[in-house]
Amino acid sequence: MGYVTLSGAILAEILATTSMKYSEGFSRLWPSLATGAGYLLSFVLLAHTLKTISVSTAYAIWAGAGTAVIAAIGMLFLGEAMTAAKVLGVLLVIAGVVVLNLNGAH
Repeated sequence: MGYVTLSGAILAEILATTSMKYSEGFSRLWPSLATGAGYLLSFVLLAHTLKTISVSTAYAIWAGAGTAVIAAIGMLFLGEAMTAAKVLGVLLVIAGVVVLNLNGAH
């Protein structure tokens, strides 16, 4: 069940961060509300996740997956440049999460 709530936390964080892009500095109501609600839901689900998964494992997966997916969304859908450095950075984030979880995820 922990990984289900962690997946929900990651999805909520991704939606919140994407909404923040459209909030235009929190000057647009609905994207701003979606940002706040998404982050609130993400932290609530992350807190529930920590009941069954260690904080180092859960946070590494949450932060790494969110970062990698947001970077991909930016490059694929929001017109951000896809450079070799960005792709390498995303791959390094993913590799870091994997390394952190070699001994942590049981």
